[in-house]
Amino acid sequence: MTDRITFDTNVLVYSQDGRDPGKQEIADRLVRHGPQTGVRLTTIAIGEFFGVVTRKLFVPAASAEQRVADFLSLFETIPYDARHLRIAAREAAAGRFSFWDAVMLASAEQAGCTVCFSEDMADGARLGGIAVHNPFGPRGLNEEARAWLGME
Repeated sequence: MTDRITFDTNVLVYSQDGRDPGKQEIADRLVRHGPQTGVRLTTIAIGEFFGVVTRKLFVPAASAEQRVADFLSLFETIPYDARHLRIAAREAAAGRFSFWDAVMLASAEQAGCTVCFSEDMADGARLGGIAVHNPFGPRGLNEEARAWLGME
């Protein structure tokens, strides 16, 4: 069975952030490859993307709005609901994930995702049937991301 992938906010942000060209190149490759391979994006990641790029990267809101529209047209999106909030509260209270990371993972897992590419969460961490993997290795794309992109 092929893994169904989702991206954390940091992958989306790095695809627009030229301050680290290596990470930008990796993230851009992942985002460009995503629509052909059924990547799903959570509404949490898309919303956080807008906030981060406008507040921290000083991207004009109109440009960020256009990128959000691009994400919404290119990717199937995954919403969250009360069930995901309950799971997130439990995970955050146990110290396993931040609240919003847990909301994102719980909603993605319910939508059938088995892998979340993220730099911010612990590599290998799991919430239910979804595992977190950092696609940014010390020498560029890590092995799992290379395999997913068909670059083995």
